[in-house]
Amino acid sequence: MSLYTPRAKGLTLREMALFAMLGSLMFCSKILMEVFPNIHLLGMFTMVFALCYGVKGLIPLYIYVVLNGVYAGFNLWWMPYLYIWTILWGLTMLLPRGMNTSVKAVVYPVLCGIHGLAFGILYAPAQALMFGMGFKQTVAWVMAGAPFDITHALGNLAAGFLVLPLCRLIGRIDKTAKKV
Repeated sequence: MSLYTPRAKGLTLREMALFAMLGSLMFCSKILMEVFPNIHLLGMFTMVFALCYGVKGLIPLYIYVVLNGVYAGFNLWWMPYLYIWTILWGLTMLLPRGMNTSVKAVVYPVLCGIHGLAFGILYAPAQALMFGMGFKQTVAWVMAGAPFDITHALGNLAAGFLVLPLCRLIGRIDKTAKKV
């Protein structure tokens, strides 16, 4: 059996190496872009991995999440990362596959931007549970973070324009990736 032979169950050695590299790329991109608060490529990578690799796209996503915890410490701030990126992955998976290219070119960046805008709201339930915040305190916390979420949305919107070209590039390079 070749290293490149797909199997019904499990991952090939090639897939393990590929997904480890993609998760590491995701993590390194975040570190390199930390000079720009709330501007990063994480949403774009999450969508690209969902579109190109489907369920297996969760592997590099969670490699990123674990690397982030190893690097910055597994603390309370890290807990929402276990679900926040998965929500974007899931929404991307729910997008219809039959959209034409011009619709994809709009929908992908918009979804990426909406996720950035909703980041504080998605983070809020964990924040409220971890710190015993009531509804009013949680709303105040979300409102205080709104300027950061707006910045996040604009950065994600811009990065979202890379989703379609990167999916096409991956489709040309990796014949096992889904065609977008």
